[in-house]
Amino acid sequence: MTEPFNAATFLTEDRVAAGDADRVAIHHPRGSHTYRQLTEEIRRVAAGLVAIGVRPEERVLLAMVDDVELVTGILAAMYVGAVAVPCSTMLTGPELAKLVVDSRARALLGSSEFAAAVVTAASGAPDLRHLVLTGDTAPEVPGVTTRTWDELRAAEPLDAPYATWDESPALWLYTSGTTGTPKGAMHRHADIRFVCETYAREVLRIGPADVCLSGAKLFFAYGIGNSLFFPLSVGASAVLEPARPNPARFGELTERYGVTLFFAGPSFWGPLMAADLPPAQFATVRNGVSAGEALPARMFHGVRDQYGFEILDGIGSTEALHIFISNVAGAVVPGSSGFPVPGYRVELRRDDGSVISGADEPGMLYVAGDSICTGYWCRTEINRRVFQGEWMRTGDQYVRGADGSYTCLGRADDVLKVGGIWVSPTEVETRLLEHPGLAEAVVVGVPDADGLDKPVAYVVPKPGVAVDPDEVIAFCRAGLASFKRPRLVVEVGELPRTATGKIQRFRLRELAASTVAPAPQAATDVAEAQG
Repeated sequence: MTEPFNAATFLTEDRVAAGDADRVAIHHPRGSHTYRQLTEEIRRVAAGLVAIGVRPEERVLLAMVDDVELVTGILAAMYVGAVAVPCSTMLTGPELAKLVVDSRARALLGSSEFAAAVVTAASGAPDLRHLVLTGDTAPEVPGVTTRTWDELRAAEPLDAPYATWDESPALWLYTSGTTGTPKGAMHRHADIRFVCETYAREVLRIGPADVCLSGAKLFFAYGIGNSLFFPLSVGASAVLEPARPNPARFGELTERYGVTLFFAGPSFWGPLMAADLPPAQFATVRNGVSAGEALPARMFHGVRDQYGFEILDGIGSTEALHIFISNVAGAVVPGSSGFPVPGYRVELRRDDGSVISGADEPGMLYVAGDSICTGYWCRTEINRRVFQGEWMRTGDQYVRGADGSYTCLGRADDVLKVGGIWVSPTEVETRLLEHPGLAEAVVVGVPDADGLDKPVAYVVPKPGVAVDPDEVIAFCRAGLASFKRPRLVVEVGELPRTATGKIQRFRLRELAASTVAPAPQAATDVAEAQG
């Protein structure tokens, strides 16, 4: 049975009614917004969306930096019953255009920093009617009405939200996931409340006094929980940083705002240790949180010894909206993902589908819980493989220890996870084969010194062509989001194949493991992966 519920009011108006009106909801580069001010701003943006004709359940796609406009844009879309679709700001214009077309977005909201990509994405999108950009001017796009952000928010604030239900669609998040192609995971208003009542409450034990800072941006499922859903659900504060994360800047922000919950991924913790910042900058942090990739044990011990706080590693997914297996404070099992979060059930299954009941036998990880998305938009075949009744097949191989903790053994397919983001080898290979000097290309993942994936490209040049690896990498950068680029290009005379002509990727991975030794994740990789 459905019931009236709107996630935007749950995170703002309900907090005002609970007495948090004058508490700071978000800190940002231009100051801060209290819960009262944030609620008012959301109502203004919501009125603007209604004025331009956005209707309930239509998609509003956002390509924006982590700032007030993105927060209010996401929540205003939900407020009026529309579907917020925050997208990666690392995508090129053509990459973003695919999502605009696939989502059939009615409106596209963008930051002026990404004007070129946003305009490219808006051009030729058959269902798009409105483009809104921050800044002083709005560019012209044929067939699309354009306006500035200030023009959008000039309307009188709405008095009340659209009458959504807990089952109403609220949020789409695009992911390549375990199938390699971008697809929109569809979440309900109720999913947002559920992750706040499970992981945030039961694991983080978040409260009004907490201050959250996240290296992962709001367009990630991980980041939107860290910087928006979790703090606002309890009257706490979030620190928004539009720029790419780096240890020095995040150390400064942690000290300035008294951050208590510090969220990042493994590709950030290593550089943070290497930065050797003053431990006093992190004196207020009660816990770090990590997700996206398995956290090497050496990073847990290193951060604890150097900066004085434990990192709670866990596994989540875009499809589950946030973390569903996690370590807990004071009982961390280094190198593991921890224990099932209260409210979720997990199973390990063999290839024949039977459930593994004992310890130390590896299997495919399945998860069930009320935050699992309703499916992927217009992806019937994939939906039938991934979502099986109440269970979701994660695509990860895990093993359960005798203590009940779960440890990741790796992916069950060839899709890579770079800096916590899924990367399709096929997409990178397609770009490589656009290079005029390459005849063949295969991309595999090679663990670096910390066991984190880096893409390595094996290429066969056309006859008479000399391969310049740096030039090939630069070519990939020009056509793909930077984090997708190969970190290394290896020239080979031919690619290993089966008798039927299929590429033997496992042989390339074995070759890479024996001949290539990538260094630990660099700070530049962190910035690209975290946005």
